[in-house]
Amino acid sequence: MFPASNHSFVTEFVLLGFSSDPALNKTLFIIFLLLYLCSVLGNGLIIILICLDSHLHTPMYFFLCILSILDMGIITATVPQLLVHLLSSSKLISFAGCWVQMYLFACFGLTECMFFVVMAYDRYVAICFPLRYMLILNWDLCVRLVVGTWASGCFLSLVHTYFTMKLPFCGPNKVNHYFCEGPSVRSLACMDTHLIEMVDFFLSFFLVLVPLSFILASYVRITMAILKIKSTQGRYKAFSTCASHVIVVTMFYAPSIYIYMRPNSNYSSERDKQISLFSNMITALLNPVVYSLRNKDIKAAFIKIVMRNRVVW
Repeated sequence: MFPASNHSFVTEFVLLGFSSDPALNKTLFIIFLLLYLCSVLGNGLIIILICLDSHLHTPMYFFLCILSILDMGIITATVPQLLVHLLSSSKLISFAGCWVQMYLFACFGLTECMFFVVMAYDRYVAICFPLRYMLILNWDLCVRLVVGTWASGCFLSLVHTYFTMKLPFCGPNKVNHYFCEGPSVRSLACMDTHLIEMVDFFLSFFLVLVPLSFILASYVRITMAILKIKSTQGRYKAFSTCASHVIVVTMFYAPSIYIYMRPNSNYSSERDKQISLFSNMITALLNPVVYSLRNKDIKAAFIKIVMRNRVVW
């Protein structure tokens, strides 16, 4: 299907990033470093609180812990390289480094895309079958759901990365992005990639719309169940348990649909870089904020651990 590998002359790529102005890059470095550290610390804190507080050892918080790991993985796959390039005159990344970065980003991103379905199912069971919640979502099922989404994400990202990086790259080697994003790298191939682009589009269509359809179906059932609750306070409490998930899903899927499921005629590399940065970094930063501000259990666990450490000291 593809030419032999010895026809590929490119051994490294240049990531153009956001700017070639050194002064602006120093400012961007500080901004992105602070955003990255806040994202890692916020998600790391969520993971630590859930692990340390036994009251949070439930399926919902187990899934929230996995989501934080995925968010940390997405930004760690892309942002450290961006920070290095902002301070360096060289913006090179090796062919192997590009391979690894593309795979890791796709792996965490695709896994998270499918994992939101698991979290929606968790809310569906909690609202529609509250008395059987722990019976239905037992730990064996929870582990199998997590392992299944991770395995699917890793496999599909491997297929995506393999077919992209097996293309012949004869030059130029300048990627108009801040990381090795599949479509941006594929545009540099010295062969017709129309067929691969069509396959990639339909794969994106399947991996975005199918999970989103399951999520919407879950929330239709959830809404119907909540409307049957006679108490206004009960309805409000039920809606509030789902609000955080709805906000996070919207922040994830809206940019993904715009970037990967629109016609090529509307393609704008500069706009895509900005939206991709929001989708990756800002979403990872906001997820812990959304869950912690709206969740009494997370805040209670944080206060408990802080007070416990004060007593120890």
